[in-house]
Amino acid sequence: MLLHEKRLPFVEVVQETWHYDAGFLSINPAGEIPVLVEDDGTILTDATNIAEYLDEVYPEPKLIGRTLKDRIEARRLAAWFDRKFFEEVTINLAGEKLNRRMLSGAAPDSRALKAGRDNLHTHLQYIAWLTDRRSWLAGEHLSIADISAAAHLSLIDYSGDVPWDDHPLTKEWYVRIKSRASFRCLLRDVVPGIHPAAVYADLDF
Repeated sequence: MLLHEKRLPFVEVVQETWHYDAGFLSINPAGEIPVLVEDDGTILTDATNIAEYLDEVYPEPKLIGRTLKDRIEARRLAAWFDRKFFEEVTINLAGEKLNRRMLSGAAPDSRALKAGRDNLHTHLQYIAWLTDRRSWLAGEHLSIADISAAAHLSLIDYSGDVPWDDHPLTKEWYVRIKSRASFRCLLRDVVPGIHPAAVYADLDF
């Protein structure tokens, strides 16, 4: 989404990190994604690190805030979704319903699903609180905060676990970001053997 928002041409390579790949490990010994490889051979790892690099080298449009205050808030919220939301919601819902099923075929842990759904409401309320006071999550402009939050929510929405009707302000924000051209790369992603929810790719759900 960052690359699309900045209108930078790139080639996407899907890396299945659960399979041993010596070539990939030579690029990133940690064996983790995402990885950005520039034409000059520069290699960057970690989503936050890549976002910082892109905003520094390709500054338009700014996606980590246009003022110091905006940058601090955008970074804070991006970390909130990449850490807190990930641990409380993404792992418990997408991890169980998508990853576990795809990798092992095992049934999801019902306790994890309950915890994920309970935690999800709190995060959806927080998004609503933010968007009721700002144009976007971190301020008046789209930022990495919106991109991080929407990317995580798209995983949850894939299996139909987001109670959108209970959170109209959050739904309104998600419709706006879901309708952006940069979001199409997420909507095109399909988990092998697992069909997305009916409204997953619907831009006006």
